[in-house]
Amino acid sequence: QVQLQESGPGLVKPSQTLSLTCTVSGGSITTTYYYWSWIRQPPGKGLEWMGAITYSGSTYYSPSLKSRTSISRDTSKNQFTLQLTSVTPEDTAVYYCARGSGYGSTYYKTRKGNWGQGTQVTVSS
Repeated sequence: QVQLQESGPGLVKPSQTLSLTCTVSGGSITTTYYYWSWIRQPPGKGLEWMGAITYSGSTYYSPSLKSRTSISRDTSKNQFTLQLTSVTPEDTAVYYCARGSGYGSTYYKTRKGNWGQGTQVTVSS
């Protein structure tokens, strides 16, 4: 059974870069044909899919976040990483990593696939 675990700082200052890592166990991030996504949920709001990296290393991003988001991977550690630049308090949210056979807001609307437990990130000075 695949398991995902998010890690990273819980507090980030405005204008800084948020970096989170998802460590995967019980399965390889290079296994065809899975997509490895980052999703967030701001307080009082719905889930927002941010982007994904595929089993082959291709990346896809939400158009609304594309200019600030980068997803990469380290296959030797079986990890993938999110970087979100120029954060503001509006980026405060619970951040999740997930594995699915698809990607995008519609796919994850009903929490399909396998998810990490989530990590709270607060943007504040």
